[in-house]
Amino acid sequence: FFPPKTDVGWNSLVDHLRSFEALHPSFVSVTYGAGGTTREKTHSLVTHLAKNTSLDPVPHLTCVGHSRDEITTILESYSVAGIDNILAIRGDKPQSGIETSDFAHAIDLVTHIRSFAGRQFGICVAGFPEGHPETPNRLVQMEYLKAKVGAGADWICSQLFFDNRAFLDWCQRCELQGIDIPRIAGIMPITSM
Repeated sequence: FFPPKTDVGWNSLVDHLRSFEALHPSFVSVTYGAGGTTREKTHSLVTHLAKNTSLDPVPHLTCVGHSRDEITTILESYSVAGIDNILAIRGDKPQSGIETSDFAHAIDLVTHIRSFAGRQFGICVAGFPEGHPETPNRLVQMEYLKAKVGAGADWICSQLFFDNRAFLDWCQRCELQGIDIPRIAGIMPITSM
């Protein structure tokens, strides 16, 4: 889910949640705008889903634009809300190119979440079957993924992909690297033509 930006969008999403619940998804992820621009909206939607639906929300949490204390505060609020899993990602760099954060990469965020003294969250990290645009060398990408797993990731959700062969090949490369935690294909329902 993308957090709605308007009250009309919020009401529309809430009206459609019951229909979506009927599909019994294993979980739903809630995005986090570039540079944390939808931080409050993400938190509101995640807590609404946890308290008012049968859906299991997995909030995205990004490094970009956050201090260590801010991330800890977010984790504390998710712990109180009963959230079980977090998708830890670096996130998109701000368009200004100026980045302020206590965390440079997703691995740093994974390490911080794993050391959180409250609830022990399941930690999901991103995988890139069709390659990461900033790291075109897929061998290096696999090294980064293995390091995130070593830091405490519990499962991997792939970036969207358009060729199933790319996903299956990526899964085999994970196995060759000894990455044996669950790997889930990231999907997004088509919302318009």
